Amino acid sequence: MNIAAAANETLAHNSNLLVYSAMAVYTLAFLAHMAEWVFGSRSKVGRTAAALTAQAKATATVSVHKAQQGGGTAVLERPEVITKPIAGSRDVPDGPGAAGDTEKGDLYGRIAISLTVLAWALHVGGVVTRALSVERAPWGNMYEFSTTFASVAVGLYLLLLALKKNVRWIGLPLVTTVLLDLGLAVTVLYTASDQLVPALHSYWLWIHVSCAIISGAALYLGAVSALLFLFRDSYEAKLAEPKGKQPGAFASSVLERLPSAASLDKFSYRVNATIFPLWTFTIIAGSIWAEAAWGRYWGWDPKEVWAFITWVAYATYLHARATAGWKGRRAAWLGLIGFVCYLINYYGVNIFVTGLHSYAGV
Repeated sequence: MNIAAAANETLAHNSNLLVYSAMAVYTLAFLAHMAEWVFGSRSKVGRTAAALTAQAKATATVSVHKAQQGGGTAVLERPEVITKPIAGSRDVPDGPGAAGDTEKGDLYGRIAISLTVLAWALHVGGVVTRALSVERAPWGNMYEFSTTFASVAVGLYLLLLALKKNVRWIGLPLVTTVLLDLGLAVTVLYTASDQLVPALHSYWLWIHVSCAIISGAALYLGAVSALLFLFRDSYEAKLAEPKGKQPGAFASSVLERLPSAASLDKFSYRVNATIFPLWTFTIIAGSIWAEAAWGRYWGWDPKEVWAFITWVAYATYLHARATAGWKGRRAAWLGLIGFVCYLINYYGVNIFVTGLHSYAGV
């Protein structure tokens, strides 16, 4: 018995070492991503949109000049900023350095991806070792949920890259937030490896919580895209303004390296629409588990309430896009509100609210 306990402690210790090692490599990946953004080329979509905007402005100027020469009345119209994906391009345009125009930027980008893959392998090793240390699912408390959540988010990102989707533009915000998540996990949320409370001894732990983690990781990617869309959309709007109201040099340097606003909007929508059925199943699975554990399917526990609020927020987002034709900024804000509800359900309810789902371990 003592030998088994020692082996468990050893595995738990190894899990911690792997997580810390992953954080170190993620930090190197963060620096490489920063270098890609500094030295990388602007996105092809960004360059094309800027060129078409400039062309539209020039056309408008020529029209005004001709109208004045002919003695007619000049009618000024706001030049249209092209935000649709360029014909012949892939659905998700390239990000900083990925166009290959700048050898240096593209090299840093490839290094960043390689380091992210290495960090993710160490990260997954830490999650799996934690599971082996207690022979159960590695998401029985907030520390384990956070580490697993971050690994799934990075895994989805790498999967999109493996499927030849040009999503390198999301690498920098992703690695940054993963480092913040893991830093919070190993300091504030850390819980020693231990067995589960009796209520969590169920095969539904594997089904319900794993679906919640996958759903949240995908919704996170959609939220990052929606947030970047708001900045990029504002930037594109300023491109159409008179010369005195043009965006500053720093904003241009950063935002030119993003895909077009339309592409970011489409990416966010596709991610949210794809994962919404899984989030729906997550709530249904939780209800079935609640009936088995507590004798009722729904009891308006704080965790259940906020899970339902999150579902309503994303259902409203999808319904507004499908029926009212909401796109752009209004849809982005709805999507961000939905993800904020998810975060409240995780951090707020687990830490500050007492209920039947109080398994945070902090």
